[in-house]
Amino acid sequence: MDVFIHAVVLAFGLILPLGVQNVFIFNQGLTQKKYLHALPAIITAGISDTLLIGAAVGGMSLILVQWPLLTHVLYGAGSLFLLYMAWGLWKSSASPEEVPVAMSAGRQIAFAASVSLLNPHALLDTVAVIGTSSLQYEGVERLYFATTTMAVSWVWFLGLVGAGRMVGSHDRTGQLRFVLNRLSALIMVGLALMMCWKLFHA
Repeated sequence: MDVFIHAVVLAFGLILPLGVQNVFIFNQGLTQKKYLHALPAIITAGISDTLLIGAAVGGMSLILVQWPLLTHVLYGAGSLFLLYMAWGLWKSSASPEEVPVAMSAGRQIAFAASVSLLNPHALLDTVAVIGTSSLQYEGVERLYFATTTMAVSWVWFLGLVGAGRMVGSHDRTGQLRFVLNRLSALIMVGLALMMCWKLFHA
């Protein structure tokens, strides 16, 4: 039970802050006409987090400790990636009156994989925090820890799309969707600037 509680608290502590992955998943619930249409994004994000957590618990955090240059490369590439994503999201929400175009399954998979696996902020948090936290456990306890953190990610993504659908169904004018997209773009820019700051002050 102690392992379970630790894993749940840690996983929610990492996933709750509003990041690029959360923004993207929420927006799929907001723009897709049906909940099931957002499943490609949910499944891709869930699988990506599962792979990252598995790698973290498996010892990938030791690689980042031994090769700090890799961390700098991830921050540099990630900041450019976030700025590109922010610009695309800002342009896609030109005005509240525009009807948003729902992403196809293929584009959902590509974007969900990119914001999950190419986002160094999430990647480093997952590998460094979850990976190092798992070192205090061995054998079956470490397996329980990893499985619980993986399950939290899946449950969160399912709920996030549901929240997006709820908001989208009550947003008749498109104003709320417009504001959320613009806010999401600004959050991405903020994260990119924060990574640039960490890169130059490393």
